[in-house]
Amino acid sequence: MALKRNFQPLDTFSMSSMTDVIFLLLIFFMVTSTIIFPAAIDVNLPQSSEQTSTKPVTEVYITSADSIFLVADRNDSTGLLSQPAYVDLSRLEAELTQIQRADSTRGIALYADSVVDYGKVVRVLDIAARNNMKMVLSTRARQQE
Repeated sequence: MALKRNFQPLDTFSMSSMTDVIFLLLIFFMVTSTIIFPAAIDVNLPQSSEQTSTKPVTEVYITSADSIFLVADRNDSTGLLSQPAYVDLSRLEAELTQIQRADSTRGIALYADSVVDYGKVVRVLDIAARNNMKMVLSTRARQQE
């Protein structure tokens, strides 16, 4: 006795399960991306009402102890690591010049602690200006009063 099946395969593909997976991945990456902190250097940034949307890949940190650290992108062709590296002012200029030669459109962010001497910040900004680099002074958002 042979049983007949009245089943016809569908010619369409249901995308509903694929959309669910995509939305779950989107939520996962949105949640985990807010957890990531740019570097392990503790810098108390001054407040500002203006913010920029550019995302520089090279970062210069000046800590409250007047130490200067340089962090470059790990995919950088200059060979710099993505870990913070201590540099002095003369070496900072050499490293930034090397980064500028590799990519002249690269932006550099300066994270200076709020208690750092203004003259030291100006010296770092002067290094960038002399070498035609795009440098952004980073601040934290002003809190609503």
